[in-house]
Amino acid sequence: MPKGRPVRSEIRQNIVEILYYMKEGYGYEVYRTYIKIFPKVTMRSIYYHLKKGVSLGEFKVSQIKKEKGDYSWGGEAEKIYYGLGEQAKAVGNEKAKEFFDKKSSS
Repeated sequence: MPKGRPVRSEIRQNIVEILYYMKEGYGYEVYRTYIKIFPKVTMRSIYYHLKKGVSLGEFKVSQIKKEKGDYSWGGEAEKIYYGLGEQAKAVGNEKAKEFFDKKSSS
């Protein structure tokens, strides 16, 4: 068995399942969806796993948008949109499928 921390992550796999159904989404949107389907995690953890997934090829950055608005930190927000990368292996999680089926029917 190799030394070090295993590359596999349950949180990152759950994000793969979410992006499989969403096709594309930005960090906060993925976080909001995640906490509705899976056990609660921190937003920081979601952003960490998105960034780590990009380096592993599980996710890819689709686009980066700058949106104007009245935010507490200023007048502009940068949204990084993620999609599935070459290394992503969605297994068809039932919880995620159920959630998106309900969402599309309402």
